[in-house]
Amino acid sequence: MSTENSARERLVVIGGDAAGMSAASQARRLRGPDELEIVAFERGNFTSFSACGIPYWVGGEVGERDELIARSPEEHRARDIDLRMRTEVVEIDVEGRRVRAREVDGGAESWVAYDKLVIATGARPVRPHLPGIDAPGVHGVQTLDDGQALLDTLGATRGRRAVVVGAGYIGVEMAEALLHRGYAVTVVNRSAEPMSTLDPDMGRLVHEAMTGLGITMVGDAEVTKILTGDDGRVRAVATEDAEFPADVVVLGIGVRPQTALARDAGLPLGEHGGLLTDLGMRVRGHENVWAGGDCVEVHDLVSGGERYVALGTHANKHGQVIGTNVGGGYATFPGVVGTAVSKVCDLEIARTGLREKDARRAGLQFVTVTIESTSRAGYYPGAAPMTVKMLAERRTGKLLGVQIVGREGAAKRVDVAAVALTAGMTVEQMTALDLGYAPPFSPVWDPVLVAARKAVTAVRAAG
Repeated sequence: MSTENSARERLVVIGGDAAGMSAASQARRLRGPDELEIVAFERGNFTSFSACGIPYWVGGEVGERDELIARSPEEHRARDIDLRMRTEVVEIDVEGRRVRAREVDGGAESWVAYDKLVIATGARPVRPHLPGIDAPGVHGVQTLDDGQALLDTLGATRGRRAVVVGAGYIGVEMAEALLHRGYAVTVVNRSAEPMSTLDPDMGRLVHEAMTGLGITMVGDAEVTKILTGDDGRVRAVATEDAEFPADVVVLGIGVRPQTALARDAGLPLGEHGGLLTDLGMRVRGHENVWAGGDCVEVHDLVSGGERYVALGTHANKHGQVIGTNVGGGYATFPGVVGTAVSKVCDLEIARTGLREKDARRAGLQFVTVTIESTSRAGYYPGAAPMTVKMLAERRTGKLLGVQIVGREGAAKRVDVAAVALTAGMTVEQMTALDLGYAPPFSPVWDPVLVAARKAVTAVRAAG
């Protein structure tokens, strides 16, 4: 297909972040430039950066923006990848095996042919159509440019009142960042409790901790408009019942797969709007098209359905799988169990597997248990409280999900549960796990195992 050298194939990559450039780099490792030409398009100013690190850069824990960049455009080009920055692909011609690219600044357009195509267009932040949403002082935090714009606003704003709209991962993390910057923070959330990825009873623990930090939590509240002052800048966030003064507003409402380009090309999308792929990350029904990262839906190993999970860990794995397959090898991405961790100041938050409503939606009968434990042996200095909630299938005792909220040492304990879920273990099998123990690290019975033991009892009681 390549017009420059018919002896080699051309791989075109749409998107220059985790999935796209991981795919390009892995394909280049397996096939040299004499065999495979790689052309990548990125509409922004940066490649291979950590969007997950932006709240910590804004909050001051990460000192410099460039610390979040894993590999610059120049480094990719040094690996014989023709990376074209600030160039957006605006059309995919699947039948003709070509894409139409447009320069963001100049507007010049050109068609580029491909033999193999990788779609890694990522996600777009949810930005509701509200009066005042585009006013100066209202920020999303999806890219490094977004982070810099927010920091510029924080540096130029005299007032110290911030409102965060939404209390998911980004909302909670940005609330912490603004707190570190010395702002009085109000979080306005549609649900009663923060962190909808948790069950409400566990979200309540996060709510109480955030309130204890001085963050004002407003639940069951729908933002209706952004109010502005005479200078046009944001001055408050309004709901049906109240107004919350704001010198800066951060939107943390979540993201959706950015798949308009794929939809217009007739590629298959799932119920969540993400591209559908097979185990090799090849777009279903299309031999020479792959997709990965935040624009795809993934298989849920616990429920058996498809779900949408926008995480950099998955995106990098997708890219490795795609690059291996494009490069002539063989690799698969079997699916996820839905593991995620976060924090707000010293409170750690973790989940994996199904929530109660997920299990109900999947038609599963289940039991739940919740236990209180500590991060270390109770007599050892620094032991901190930890709450573990566990779901197990009622008939079989198969582990379905775990949620953990606690202080130091809480979040990464969820990895034990993630492995158990991936292996399809029962809670009874979990009780025999040979986990590490010493008083500085754990009680004799690790909190996850205490929950498993209680779950075994609940399963037996349920008959």
